[in-house]
Amino acid sequence: MSEEENPAGVALRNQENMQTSRLRGATKTRTLENQENLPPRAPGRTVLAALHSNAQSRAQTQTRGGKQLSGKTEDFSRGCAEKTSKLPVFQVHVDEPDSACAKKPAAPRAREEQEEDPEEEDEEEQEAAVALRAVTRLRQPLAPLDVPSAMDVSFDSPMDMSLVEGGEKPADVTEVPDYAAEIHTYLREMEVKTQPKVGYMKKQPDITTSMRAILVDWLVEVGEEYKLQNETLYLAVNYIDRFLSAMSVLRGKLQLVGTAAMLLASKFEEIYPPEVAEFVYITDDTYTKKQVLRMEHLVLKVLSFNLAAPTVNQFLSQYFLHHRPARSVESLAMYLAELSLVDSEPFLKYLPSHTAAAALLLANYTITGASWPKVLSEMTGYSLEDLTPCLQDLHQMYLGTAQHAQQSVPDKYKSSKYHEVSLISPPAKLQFN
Repeated sequence: MSEEENPAGVALRNQENMQTSRLRGATKTRTLENQENLPPRAPGRTVLAALHSNAQSRAQTQTRGGKQLSGKTEDFSRGCAEKTSKLPVFQVHVDEPDSACAKKPAAPRAREEQEEDPEEEDEEEQEAAVALRAVTRLRQPLAPLDVPSAMDVSFDSPMDMSLVEGGEKPADVTEVPDYAAEIHTYLREMEVKTQPKVGYMKKQPDITTSMRAILVDWLVEVGEEYKLQNETLYLAVNYIDRFLSAMSVLRGKLQLVGTAAMLLASKFEEIYPPEVAEFVYITDDTYTKKQVLRMEHLVLKVLSFNLAAPTVNQFLSQYFLHHRPARSVESLAMYLAELSLVDSEPFLKYLPSHTAAAALLLANYTITGASWPKVLSEMTGYSLEDLTPCLQDLHQMYLGTAQHAQQSVPDKYKSSKYHEVSLISPPAKLQFN
């Protein structure tokens, strides 16, 4: 009898088809449920997608930790030319597969090798005892020196350790040390040696001053995110400018240069610098850890390992010690000096000591209306006439801060920590007596 004539066979086959359909439907339902239960994708963490060749296809808004970071891609794409294919690629990093760097685990020792002979253990213990006695003999105190009585054998430190009877003398951090003049002279010599080349951006084939401004603006946010010192930011910008003075970089590698420079500055200045993985994270994993470390190595070689560069922040600290201004004047001077980091032109042509003196002069004039004091003129070696060109450039920058495309520095100095000095209106004109 055929299947068509057998009703029992037809019913059995229909029942199997129905069970199969139920199983497939249940499987599909579970798959959809699993997809719905998947955690959402992590939001983008980079704010410098504009520095890459595929900037236009990236998202215009990035979010990290609930903080909205937007507008940088749009600002960048307006001011940057389209990348040309004729430019040489800046090939610094050739990533190797992770498996090549992974070390193979050591093979387990055979049981016969693991079982040691008691006689061998006794010999090892004897050898260890002999070595211990030898080390003990080497650690014996030295014999006293036979010094003639006529010699001065006082081993007291020639430096004042601030010790008084009954306790220690509290240290005064605002006191100008006796060797402050020597420190200032040394810094003035070193700032010339570590100054970037003026107008180096003209030799860069694929990056512009607006791209550099975006990069520095992003580094300001990174410093605030990880609570880094202001000096770390100044050093990182100095490393970037000196590196770009000697190397041509494509826009896709510019953020990598800035990340490596910030990593180096953090290692040099911070007590607890962020880990390399943190710097990879803030770029939204655009670069790998190996790429960051290799770029760090390249930056070190280009800078000849000269990382102790005098900055505007260091000279401001010295000026504050010799002429103690109000707290608001100090914060405003720091604000003006940090604004000068964003724009390479025209401030790259001024030495850090020159920019620091002009920033302090403009801040003091804005708050108090006072001119350049004589004590600072003698200490810095800059007269009012010497500071006039830099002062005018700072004033024009101060007037146009509200219209500037990059606003990380004004946002930073709106906090009460800096006395909200970015909200202070700049003077319309400069009139010194």
